[in-house]
Amino acid sequence: MSDTQLKGWNHLPDVPLKVSPFFTWPLNPVEMVKWVWNSWFLISEKLIIVGIAFASFYWFQPPLEASATFAPGWIAQIYVRNFLLALVVGGALHMWFYTFSAQGRKLKYDPRSLMVKGRQFTLGGQVRDNMFWTLGTGVAIWTAYEVVLFWALANGHMPMVTWAANPAWFVAIFFLIPIWESFYFYIIHRAIHIPFLYRHVHYLHHRNINVGPWSGMSQHPIEQMIFLGSVFVHLLVGAHPVHILFHMQYFFLTAMTTHTGFQGLVIKDRNRLALGTFHHQMHHRYFECNYGSLEIPWDKWFGTFHDGTIEANEKMQERRKRIMGK
Repeated sequence: MSDTQLKGWNHLPDVPLKVSPFFTWPLNPVEMVKWVWNSWFLISEKLIIVGIAFASFYWFQPPLEASATFAPGWIAQIYVRNFLLALVVGGALHMWFYTFSAQGRKLKYDPRSLMVKGRQFTLGGQVRDNMFWTLGTGVAIWTAYEVVLFWALANGHMPMVTWAANPAWFVAIFFLIPIWESFYFYIIHRAIHIPFLYRHVHYLHHRNINVGPWSGMSQHPIEQMIFLGSVFVHLLVGAHPVHILFHMQYFFLTAMTTHTGFQGLVIKDRNRLALGTFHHQMHHRYFECNYGSLEIPWDKWFGTFHDGTIEANEKMQERRKRIMGK
């Protein structure tokens, strides 16, 4: 590691980190196409979750007409599906990266191991504690929101979007959900960093400085309710059941993948699937930076962007001193 690189990291991606070219002037159509292509194709988190959403809809989703009335049967079916999905995805990521250490420290950002013990964790250990909040209140809130929206859709309380009626809008919604996530996440994330909300709500998530897959949805129930509440935008813009499934699975499952602590999945010495982002990894270590994502450069516009360079780190330290009044 050279003197021009940030200290204390095992792996550093190419820096400075770049935000979406859709918000960089002058506009570069080639870069814009590359950004969308790399974000979605050929193999990506987004495309995999689209596949999971369709599989969930066709094979594990109660008929919409059954959702017209609240009944234990179909609600339990959705809960079990969500619980097993979270368990399988979170468990598989944890076993690959940490239990079996299948790629060692290749592409691992933080050189430290996850905490086996820690007094700051409710259940004494980081992984055990993270799993409790994720599989406990996290899955319950995820399920409750889906239940409410399927009930609303079945009873005509929100617009139904179908392929037959409007194929362009049907497809567009899949591409717009991650953009909405970037906008929504920045707003709520800055809000829960307000001192009162941080001390009573967001502190639980930030007990994870060195993150793992189970850290992403390890949040206070109030934060989980706010974070997953983004799905209620469909009450206004409409949705097909598969859009609701994708929206909830995208928010929940990518919280796991972006918190793996690794830049990607290495198989045969090649990064086969981009996962954790250094942009958010720095937020967990430095706190006062990178509240949003790279899709919409809110951090850049509001002066909280850390692009992974020494210069950005010095600016962040100066901003922190001003905030602390020193």
